[in-house]
Amino acid sequence: MFARPEYRWTEGRHPLQWLVNAWHALLDWAYRTTDKHPAVLLPFILVLLALLAHLGWTAWKIYQSHIRTPDAARRPGAPVLVDARAHLARADALARAGRYAEALGHRFVAVVLELERAQALKFHPSKTPAEYVAEARLDDAGKGSFAGLVASLYRHLFGAEPVDATGYAAFGESARVVVQHVLPG
Repeated sequence: MFARPEYRWTEGRHPLQWLVNAWHALLDWAYRTTDKHPAVLLPFILVLLALLAHLGWTAWKIYQSHIRTPDAARRPGAPVLVDARAHLARADALARAGRYAEALGHRFVAVVLELERAQALKFHPSKTPAEYVAEARLDDAGKGSFAGLVASLYRHLFGAEPVDATGYAAFGESARVVVQHVLPG
């Protein structure tokens, strides 16, 4: 009964009340200032318009970056990476260029796509490598190899431990072995 509006003795606060208060304080300051110094009004308006234009431009750029179609977002000449072979080719090209850490990322995605083709897991770009380890239908040796592969990936990509041609080759060999341990469906 006391929850009805007529029994509320205090007025509730709106979460954005501080913003309304700040706006009113700014307007009060502007009125006081322009009463004493009318020449300040024009620069004040110009600054507010510039801020509003910048806010609109920033919002538009953010909107545009999220609304692009996949074809529009793709740079001309950029490789289309849709299957394990494409990621493997990209990894090898990066390794030949000496960019081994980037190559590891593409080599890992190639392994994940191969495991998906073998129906050992389901690929989704938002999953972390560790989530793939937990999900993969592999025997014990395969789980261990896959976990080691993810640990190596994390160490080199996120831990910034340097990797060279030998490390990349070892990563590739470990990746090749993981696919051989898929449990029958």
